[in-house]
Amino acid sequence: MVDFSLSTEERQIRDTVRAFITKEVMPLEQEVLRNERAGRPGVAPEVIAELRAKARRSGFWGVNTPEEYGGMDLGAVMSAIIAMETGRTFVPFSFGGSADNILYACTDEQKQQYLLPTIEGERRSCFAITEPGAGSDARNIRTRAVRDGDDWLITGEKIFITGGNEADFVMVFAVTDPDKGADGGVTCFLADRDMGWKSEPIATMGEWGPASLVFDEVRVPGRNVLGEVGKGFELAMRWIGQGRYLIPARAIGSAERMLQMAVDYAPTRHSMGRPIADYQAIQWQIADSQVEIESAKWLTLYAAWRVQQGLDARHASSIAKLNGAVMANQVVDRVLQIHGGMGYTKELPIERWYRELRLLRIFEGTDEIQKRTIARNLLKGHVRLGGIGE
Repeated sequence: MVDFSLSTEERQIRDTVRAFITKEVMPLEQEVLRNERAGRPGVAPEVIAELRAKARRSGFWGVNTPEEYGGMDLGAVMSAIIAMETGRTFVPFSFGGSADNILYACTDEQKQQYLLPTIEGERRSCFAITEPGAGSDARNIRTRAVRDGDDWLITGEKIFITGGNEADFVMVFAVTDPDKGADGGVTCFLADRDMGWKSEPIATMGEWGPASLVFDEVRVPGRNVLGEVGKGFELAMRWIGQGRYLIPARAIGSAERMLQMAVDYAPTRHSMGRPIADYQAIQWQIADSQVEIESAKWLTLYAAWRVQQGLDARHASSIAKLNGAVMANQVVDRVLQIHGGMGYTKELPIERWYRELRLLRIFEGTDEIQKRTIARNLLKGHVRLGGIGE
């Protein structure tokens, strides 16, 4: 018999996180909306830093960070549950004390310069592989790195880089041996901003603030290669695959919050002399949303469980990401519809979520790429139907 219940400790962690988000983070929402609508950043970096410090004093620091680096190391399943809780608000908050998983491939010297300061929140990183001609097809990158003595000269452009305008160093992927292709000819470099790369913010329909990065013969020391020369694509796939399940996890929290708004609103809004909650058309939208949220939740937790067990989670994560992204967009559309004209106004945060959640079907692998991956795995026999826990 499969036990789906949380342990006492897991429930306590979930409840503590939910209380923190409700008490400390959600009260900032109206201020965030006012700032964003005035063209200002929604929340100041120092406000997020203080929230993270407060959470740290409560014991929440480095949810996925190994204990040897001062983290909690709670594992993938608990990380997914925590992401569901933080997803209940659109305030861009996450618990501190974390670093990109591939930074643990740093040398001892690099750890002192990049990994440890990032964990402590003293430095900010960004991951740069996407290019104008290489979005979902990461194997098609064109940025080049050419040896110059003990250094490398990097030339190229990256686009839609999350945190690229705020980061002080970048994990940038460049072709170092065109003849070997992606599997042996791409290298990852740790490049500080003061080495010469430039960034420019990209305006989007939502509040996601990506940037384009330009490298014009940026000189990077040989000691700043992350991992091994020619092994960069393996690191990139490790970065992409490790946390993909967290995207639908946050979407689940957002969808649950919005569905509750619809549940609360439907009995109070009257049309033709009756609460709209009495109408089957509204009831079905609410029921469909609940079913889809629960489906996405268990697909996401299964993907997280595979990560935690050390199993290949790529297929499960693609399914969870595809399903969760579509689900969130369907739910926010229904919730807006249930609220009618008010849902379309800026008086309520629904339109803000509407714009934000649309991104989920594009970044970290589009819907089409996830479908291609799922179909290819089945057609080539990489996975088989009918398996449970395999």
